[in-house]
Amino acid sequence: MSSLVAFAAVAGKPLGRNDTARNLRCPVLRACADAAPSVPSVGAPMPPGRRPNWFHVPAPQRSTHGKSTANPKTHFDEVEQSLRELNLHTVCEEAQCPNIGECWNGGTATIMVLGDTCTRGCRFCAVSTSASPPPPDANEPFNTALAISSWKGISYIVLTSVDRDDLPDGGAGHFAQTVKYIKTLKPEMLVECLVSDFQGSQDAVCTLAQCGLDVYAHNIETVRRLQPFVRDRRAGYDQSLRVLQMAKEAKPELFTKTSIMLGLGETDAEVLETLQDLEQHNVDVVTFGQYLRPTERHLSVVNYVHPDKFKYWQDVAESMGFKYVASGPMIRSSYKAGEYFLDHMIREGRNVGAGLS
Repeated sequence: MSSLVAFAAVAGKPLGRNDTARNLRCPVLRACADAAPSVPSVGAPMPPGRRPNWFHVPAPQRSTHGKSTANPKTHFDEVEQSLRELNLHTVCEEAQCPNIGECWNGGTATIMVLGDTCTRGCRFCAVSTSASPPPPDANEPFNTALAISSWKGISYIVLTSVDRDDLPDGGAGHFAQTVKYIKTLKPEMLVECLVSDFQGSQDAVCTLAQCGLDVYAHNIETVRRLQPFVRDRRAGYDQSLRVLQMAKEAKPELFTKTSIMLGLGETDAEVLETLQDLEQHNVDVVTFGQYLRPTERHLSVVNYVHPDKFKYWQDVAESMGFKYVASGPMIRSSYKAGEYFLDHMIREGRNVGAGLS
């Protein structure tokens, strides 16, 4: 099935061959033409030419750190200072995310708990790996909550972590305790947890899903065919789908969320299949972003996906009924997670549940 026919079928408006050919004259739809299947690999040639200009982002907005009353501290400064004082890590910094300034100054921050060393070795990720990382900091849940509760202008926090297969529960209890402290110190704060698959443990998933968080996020990362080339062998497409479904079953009112990287050789039919699988497993929120190679030791980019194509997938996902979709070359799974619409949707759901509207 071509991407155009697939989109039309989702939207309930079947297209014939003549319609498809006519619509391909449109430059936006032509940018959405399907690509041949490909497989990413380490050391493969990168796309020819320079990186497209749509990847350029502004530097973080900083103040003069109190040297001038005309330039008061920004949210970015406050978050950065608090992290240093309490020895906390953010995935924004560890993964060298280009959106750090926009997110921190815009009211969203992503904290990385459970240390900075992962027990898995996914081929797209630049985080350090080890089979035996240092034990978790027992004071981290409270220190994290203390820092977050002191930040002004931050209304949505994302907690994430490396994979911790060395821990009996994968770190689920550590996450849950952190969420409980945050909700105690600042009940109005919205909390999203972007977590591993906990090796498919239902007990671990339920521990986290029922701790009081607002969004349970776990990334499927890529389409089914590319899983063994992109993710660690202990991860898996079906296991990720089951984890997301288990979280929803443990707490039906919980929002579930996942992210898909594009530019790894996936086809339109495969992306559509992934969306259909996510829909069948009751996932509420999906984001699409461009895969960017962190170093030469990681998977090469197969292709840079045009912004028109990201808009196309946003339209497809929204037409399928996902509650919220973010799609663009620079989107990351926690990018602007507190964006107004998602923030409003969660708070409105809370009020309905409490009989306030």
